[in-house]
This record gives sequence, C-alpha cells and structure tokens, in this order.
Amino acid sequence: MSTTSGLTRREMLKVTAVAGGGVLLQATLPMAAASPPDDVLVGSQELNVYVQIDRDGQITIYSSIPEMGQGIKTTLPMIIAEEMGARWEDVQVIDAPLDEDKFGRQGAGGSTSVPRNIGTMRRVGASAREMLIGAAALLMEVDREGLQARDSQVVHISGQHRSFGQLASLAAQQPVPNPETLTYMDPSEYRIIGTSVSGVDNFVIATGLTEFGIDVDVPGMKYATYVRCPRIGGTAVRFNEREIKGLPGVTDAFILEPNDAVGESEVWFLNGVSALRGGVAIVGDDTWSVFDARSKLKVEWDESSASTDDWSAMVAWAERTAREGGGRVIAGNGGVDAALADERNRTAEAFYQFPYVAHVCMEPMNCTADYRRGTNGEPDSLEVWLGSQFPARATEIAGRLFGMQPEQVQVHPLRMGGGFGRRALHDFATEAMAISHRAGVPVKLTWTRTDDIHNDHFRVGGFENMKGAVGPDGRLAAWEQHYIGFSNGGRPVMGSGLRGNELPAVAFPNARIKLSMQEIATPCGPWRAPGSNTNAFVEQCFIHELAVLAGRDHLEFLLELMGERRWIKEGDIGALNTGRAIDVIKLAAEKAEWGRAMPKGSGLGLSFYFCHAAHVAEVAEVTVTADRRISVEKVWVAVDVGPIINMSGALSQVQGSVVDGLSTMALQQITMTQGVIQQDNFDQYPVMRIAPTPEIDVHFIESDNPSTGLGEPALPPLAPAVANAIFAATGERVRSMPLSEAGYTLV
Repeated sequence: MSTTSGLTRREMLKVTAVAGGGVLLQATLPMAAASPPDDVLVGSQELNVYVQIDRDGQITIYSSIPEMGQGIKTTLPMIIAEEMGARWEDVQVIDAPLDEDKFGRQGAGGSTSVPRNIGTMRRVGASAREMLIGAAALLMEVDREGLQARDSQVVHISGQHRSFGQLASLAAQQPVPNPETLTYMDPSEYRIIGTSVSGVDNFVIATGLTEFGIDVDVPGMKYATYVRCPRIGGTAVRFNEREIKGLPGVTDAFILEPNDAVGESEVWFLNGVSALRGGVAIVGDDTWSVFDARSKLKVEWDESSASTDDWSAMVAWAERTAREGGGRVIAGNGGVDAALADERNRTAEAFYQFPYVAHVCMEPMNCTADYRRGTNGEPDSLEVWLGSQFPARATEIAGRLFGMQPEQVQVHPLRMGGGFGRRALHDFATEAMAISHRAGVPVKLTWTRTDDIHNDHFRVGGFENMKGAVGPDGRLAAWEQHYIGFSNGGRPVMGSGLRGNELPAVAFPNARIKLSMQEIATPCGPWRAPGSNTNAFVEQCFIHELAVLAGRDHLEFLLELMGERRWIKEGDIGALNTGRAIDVIKLAAEKAEWGRAMPKGSGLGLSFYFCHAAHVAEVAEVTVTADRRISVEKVWVAVDVGPIINMSGALSQVQGSVVDGLSTMALQQITMTQGVIQQDNFDQYPVMRIAPTPEIDVHFIESDNPSTGLGEPALPPLAPAVANAIFAATGERVRSMPLSEAGYTLV
C-alpha cells in the first residue's frame, strides 16, 4: 500500500452516529469552507455526508457530481467502495443535495470529474476502512495489524470476522485517521475498480422511473413557453395580448425585457448575448395550451440591434481571407516560408471548413421555478428544479436577477437527458425564474425542439487554410495552419481558434500557426470536446494529405512526426506524451490490420488526437459505392487515459463518442441568414439512426499515468479517420463537413 498527504485531519473526515446503530462518514473537500467547531459536529445532519452504513449492512454512498450520461454517478462511488473494502452488491448510490460550501464544486464538464475527484474519493473510502478496522480490533480484542477489510466485513488472520453493519456504531466512535498516514489499496488488490459495473440508474431509466428535469411536477404549478425573436438579439415591442390571454387554458402572457444579470462564471460563454433575451412568455394550465397559444402569437419585434450573421457571407469572407493570406502569427518561425519556396520540396495547400452545429440533447431545455414573495417581513424565496452541469450557477443568477442572497435560493439538481456542454449555460433557467417572478406562481418552462435548435449556444463553425511541404526524402519540411474563425468583443468565441500547442506545432520545429477573426453575434458555447472536435479533422486530414504527397504510408509518416518518446511539457499530465501517442497509434493500426489489401471501393483511414489529457487513435473502415452511398463498416479505437475505473462506463463513453462524431460529421450543420437560424427540427437537422452505426472495437492501454476523463477525447479522431478512409476508397479528398453537403449518403 502507498501513503499520501492531503487534507487536514478535521477537514478530511467527520463521523457521527446514526439512529439504529449506523454510521455516517463525512468529508469536506479542500476547496470547501472551514469545518464548524467540534462541539457542533456530533449528531449534525448538515455536514457533507458521503457514506452511510446501516446496521443491516446496507452501504449508502452519496454522489455529488451532476450526471448527464457520462456515468460519473457510478464511477466515483466505485472508488469509495473499493478503498472501503465493500462488496459492490451492498452499495446503493443516492444523489447528494446541492451544497458547494461542503462538497466543493458540484459541476461536470471538460472530462474533469474523475481527475478532479479521484483523490477525495480514495481518502473517504480509506478513512472509512480504517475506522471500521479500528472498531473490529476493539470488538474482537485483536491487534489491528492482523485485520483486513474485504467483502463488506473486517476479517482477522485467525478467521474471526465482523460485518460492516455489526461494526457501524462502534466505528463512529473511533479516532479520525490522520490523512497523512492513510494507506491505499494496491491495484493488484482491486475487486471493483477495473471491472464492468452497470450504471446505478440503469434500471430506473429503463423503466421510466428516473426523474429528469422535464418530469418535475410541483403543487400549484403552471406551464410556460417563451418566444424569442427569430433574429438573434431582437426584442419584443408588443403582441396580441388580449387575444392570447383569452385563449383556453392560458392564464397569463407578458413581455420580458432583456437582462444581462448573469453569474461571473457564465459570462465567458455568453459571447455578449444577454442572460435573459427579450421575448414573450405565455403561462397556462398545461403544455398543450401554451404551445397552441404560441402558434397564434403575433409579435412586433425591434430588430435594430439584432444579429446580421450570414453563413454564406462567412464562407465568402473566409475564402477571401485565405487567398489574401495574412493573419496574426500566434506560434512558429520564419523557416516555414523558406521551406515552402524551396523548389526541391513538394508543397500542398488546402482549404477546410466545418459548420456550426447544435447540441440537440434528447431532453429539450426545461426548468421549473417557484418564486415566492415573503410575508410578515420574511424575505422572498426561490426554489428551482433543473438538470444542469453546474446547478449552483442558478443561485448566482438569481442573486443578480433579483438581488437574492444564497440562503433565499434552493436548487434541486436533477439528472440530465444529455448535456454535451449545453447545460453548462442557463439561459433557459433564467427564463423560468423570470417568468415565475412575474407570474407569481410556480412554472415549468419547456422548450420545443425548434426552440432548442434556434436558441442553442452552438459549436462554432470555421475554416482553416493549410500549407505544407515535404522534402525530397519524404519527410515533413514545413507546416502552416491559418485558422479563420470568429470572435465576440474582440475575443475568440468558445471553440474558435488554436492554442498554439496542436500536434505539428509542438512536435515539429518548422511550423507556424496564424489566426484571423471576424466578429459575430451568434451565441456559441462548449460542444463536446470544444475546439478539438474540429481542429482534429483539419490537422489529421492534412497530415494524411502530406503523407500521400510524399508517397509515404500514413502510419509511418504519422509515427515519424511524433519523434522520440517524450513529454512535450516534462511531467505535465495535461500535455502530449509522444510515447503514449505512438503506443495508441500502433495498437489501433495493429487491431485494424493496417496495410492489408482492401476491395475496390473500400479503404482504411487513420487518425490520432490528444485532448483532455487523453491519447486516442482510431482507424475507420469505409465502403463507398459509385452513387456515393457511404458505409462505415468498423472503427477501431485505442485509448490511453490511465487506469480504467469502470470498464463498462469507459466502453460506453468511447462507443458513444464514435457514434456522435459520425452523426455530426455526416449529417449536421446549422446555417443562418441575416441572424435567423434556418434549421427548425430533426427533418432539417438529422441525427444518425441505428442502422448506419458501425461495429466499434475498443482497446485500452491502462498505463501507470493518473486516470483522466473519457467523455470527450474519443470524438475528435473519428471525423479525420473516416475522411481519410474515403480518400483511400475513392481518391476523393473530403475537406468540409457535413458529408451530406458533398453528396454522400450515410447507410
């Protein structure tokens, strides 16, 4: 076993007896507020509870991180249970309440939930184990050195044993372990971590018993719809109020003015768009009544400050910018120009583009809010029910909207029917809170699918003009990447631009990165693997173009680019490690039998990408018919994210990323004309159906590096792997997404 230093003794674990002989094991995270005085700890039910053991041996573990399908509600409790020595069959997992003063940051995004919380989960489990062992030593009158916790019991080398349930009350009286002396299980001892564990909510989801935000029903609740201006940024002047209020089932209708009251943590994503965009609210007795009423709504809009963004104009600007060159150099050197001008070298130039795309979570945005005005001198209060990646932001927004203090706001986090970054933003929750405040009743706001698409914070579209050279020896001689993207207020919008640490720029000395930006008003935000989901397509496809130009095998060319095995930043787990990259590239190629003869019309495509501290390589096998019908037959994926905690969850995340990546690259785009989004529903913004789903063969390299997240990094390599395979099958180069725009039909 190993030891580690961590939280202070009082910060790390608090224990209190429970009625009936159980024990509550409680932890305060490093970023939480200071612990209360000792004299208020015993018996307190307000501390941050993680583990409860009942007398009958039932172990309850509380999950504090929002769940949106990434499996974190199962993964993190597995770590606690493993370190405790519990049997997984004895564990039930329950959602914790929202309380960031005690739990620390209760948010999910950026594939950070595992790396951010694994240390705390291990400490909680190891501390519980030590307290149970201490209780067993007293009860059995033996030295604790001969005791071991396993299978939800503490066993002595003599054969004596006591169950966790039998030990729970006495364990509550044991000294709190010093975190600096804690020992942790060696991976060779694991019985839970690394196995395949079904999601703890799978049964209730499959049987329709899980409560998502859209399922909320509170006493006295009304239903609401909210209509924004079709042109982004327009505001409502007047509407046919008398007619709408007279419709059956409608109880109220009114205009809400724009409001910029938004938490500081959310400003970065909003790109200058108000937290509450002006529009018309309709409140009624049921969803059907308010949706029917909105179909009869006639609004006069003030569009004087509305968006004039136009996708066709963006394309024309980008093409002109690429021809003219220029751009601000953000990384690189002057040797690129000499290499591109050297007549001994072969050169290539290519213009790539990728569209705006929407999130289209299967559960449309929704929120239930109950604003109650205080009586008899009591302050107003607000209760909110929503699915959110960062539910505490609702409290922050309420403070800015209404001047409320945190103690006046209660937020109930609920499971999300998809997130992908969309539920990191809370414009829909802001609308619900404002409608309840104005209407004076609890309301459930539900967006239509059209609302969900039109009002999204999109993955930003963009363009990249690529130039490269290969020498007479077939090796890369120059790389220039000119990103042509979008900004708001002079700052690149979320996902637009390059960071200067992309693969060729950091692994190859003769590279240059340039940036050109145009101002937009279209709201953009995080979309599964922001930036990486488009940059991987361009980078990995152009590497393949240069390999073909050099007459080299793509696998050989890519491995050569990695050079020697090294950290790009020594010892930084968030940096590219070329050795780990080489290993996943070779593994994916080996599993796909790279280099084998392929039938006419079929081809293999390879790609690699590093993001979110994960090294992922993919090979796609594609068949293309003469009438441009494309079938992705199989995708091989090799992943290094360190040790896997839940093999079932990890496999699901990789498979889901491949399907999501293929659906997006093949079918989806958002366009706008004079600020108006052109797509309304799934007939114009299709999502891939089951039939075209390829066989997905996933392989993990469980290196000794720390475990990192897996919700995003397997998506970016998919598009370039498929595009490169299309070239191998047809000789036709794919430089834009979606494939449907180039006449391909996914079958």
